[in-house]
Amino acid sequence: MARPIKRRRVCRLPKANSFGPLNAGMADNNNITMTVDEYETIRLIDLEGFSQQECAEQMNIARTTVQGIYTEARKKLAQSLVNGMTLLIKGGQYRLCDDFVRGCGRGCQRRGRFRYLSCLDSDPQAD
Repeated sequence: MARPIKRRRVCRLPKANSFGPLNAGMADNNNITMTVDEYETIRLIDLEGFSQQECAEQMNIARTTVQGIYTEARKKLAQSLVNGMTLLIKGGQYRLCDDFVRGCGRGCQRRGRFRYLSCLDSDPQAD
């Protein structure tokens, strides 16, 4: 029996869920779908500067899982850019962090030089 998939912790949903060339239609054969957890790895690693290990801790999954998700997400981004396909962000195995309403802000912000706070850590300055 296969092991159940562990839901990945996501701090925020994307502000927009579709990206692509301005002259492209929304035909099904011209779309590529990225899951929300793939989006989160791109956001944490490429935008926020997390290492794969820090990303894994933030998402509450193994580093090797992050590596696979990240590789697949980058492949989808490349396909979208190179082939002029519309990128849709939806679905996946994820759960929103406990402080989703405020956009988390804690697990995604750098604290000090190398210290990161997770979504579930308390930070009195953030309140």
